[in-house]
Amino acid sequence: MKLDILAIGVHPDDVELSCSGTLLKHISQGKICGVLDLTCGELGTRGSGELRLVEAQDAAKVLGVSVRDNLKMADGFLEMMRHIN
Repeated sequence: MKLDILAIGVHPDDVELSCSGTLLKHISQGKICGVLDLTCGELGTRGSGELRLVEAQDAAKVLGVSVRDNLKMADGFLEMMRHIN
């Protein structure tokens, strides 16, 4: 599926907290939007990784995004790598 906008968050609720208004605006204008979560957020203090995945799918329906996926990377172990020439 071709997307106009792909929002990427580390945890399942990051996109909702940071840019859901922007996504809603563009969806209302006919843009096709998706969300990609990198982890299940299993190290969070509120809810299990499984619960957060269910909540993420519920939020995707409310937002009206066309696709939402999760890479299920280990939470808490992501590093930013920089390539220096």
